[in-house]
Amino acid sequence: MPQISVDYSPGLEGSFDRRALGLAINRLAVKTIDARPEACKTLFRRTEDFVVGESTGADEQVYVEFQIFPGRAPEAKAALGDAVQALLAEHIRPAPGGRLFTAVNISDIDRDSYRSATIEG
Repeated sequence: MPQISVDYSPGLEGSFDRRALGLAINRLAVKTIDARPEACKTLFRRTEDFVVGESTGADEQVYVEFQIFPGRAPEAKAALGDAVQALLAEHIRPAPGGRLFTAVNISDIDRDSYRSATIEG
């Protein structure tokens, strides 16, 4: 744990190194919320559509969701969120004339109902 999802809008496809960003996010989780390196799993998902208000289509978004077991201090979660925001600004730039919206959400999951497995081939 944590399970990390990074949703990004279609215009960002190919504009940033997902692996480098994922590794950097995983390292932050280890450093900031004391996650085990092998427990950090980051999934990238390209969204199909993204619209902001009356947008003309030049806007993009990256939304990062952390699902973690309860017990981390609010200050640690806030520090992780701030650090991830800084990483996003470092790794992803909006197109000229466009805007990049970024958001990070860190939520606790129910330890009693969460299940995971590793299947080896």
